[in-house]
Order: sequence, then structure tokens, then C-alpha cells
Amino acid sequence: MKDQATLVVIKPDAIKRGLAGAVLGRLEQLHLEIVAAKAVRVSRELAETHYQHLREKPFFEELLQHIQGKLHDVPYILAFVFWGPDAVARVRQMMGATHPEKADPLSIRGSLGRMTTQGWMENILHASENEVEAAREIRLWFSPGELLRDVGVFKAPKTTVRA
Repeated sequence: MKDQATLVVIKPDAIKRGLAGAVLGRLEQLHLEIVAAKAVRVSRELAETHYQHLREKPFFEELLQHIQGKLHDVPYILAFVFWGPDAVARVRQMMGATHPEKADPLSIRGSLGRMTTQGWMENILHASENEVEAAREIRLWFSPGELLRDVGVFKAPKTTVRA
């Protein structure tokens, strides 16, 4: 098993419903180290950059509204960096499928997520999809000084020395 970092975002729907502690309690069972944590007011620019790969989807605007807290009247998210063996895959498995009704009932999304009567998918949290996305997302949400350990995502590319 390889030590790696992953980003976890507890979304406004979870905060509104008082589920942040329950989500963290479930993630704690993985025995990963929390190396960064903060509350963040999500700007439109940050939301667009975070979800850049979904820009062409018909639900993109709703996704931006959701993570900015505009759908739930909660103007912030909770962002974490977890570190440890196979962190990305282990967090993703614990999180469950994107759609709460299709997620394993024992997963976080399967047990705490829901579809609202307005048709909004409240899937509680986001976690990095793979190691490459984890590095991109951690750099987007955190600065190097905010991490309690060097997780390798801020390393500058090697440059050649010119004589």
C-alpha cells in the first residue's frame, strides 16, 4: 500500500443537516491522518475551477450553486486533506457512488445522502477521484503552509541549471 493524500469536501447540504460530525466519524474509521482542515467560503471562480471537467454538463450551474451553498443557505464548506495508505481508493469506497439512491447503503452517501423533493441530489461530500486529481484539488484548496506534513503535491518541477 502506498501512502497518498486525498481531498475531502463536506458540502453545504451535509452542514445544513448537521451531518459533518457523522461524515468525519465514518472517515475516521479508515485510520487516515488529517493533515489539513478548514472552513471555506467558495467563490464562483473556485467552484468553476474545481468542477472544470464538468463544465459542459447540463447540471454545471446547479453544481456551482450547490458547492457555493446557494441551494442550502450555508455559505461555506469544510475541506480536509487525508493522508495514509491508499487514501484515495479507501475514501472513495467509504464515500459510495455519486447518486445516493445508487450508493451502497453502508456507504456515507448511501446512508446519509438523499434526493430532495426539489430534485436536488444531496450527496454530502466530495473526494478526489484519483491521485492526479487529488494533487490538483489539494493545490486548489490549500496552500503548502496549511498542510501539517509534506504530501508531495507542492513539489516544484525540476529545472535544469544553465551554465
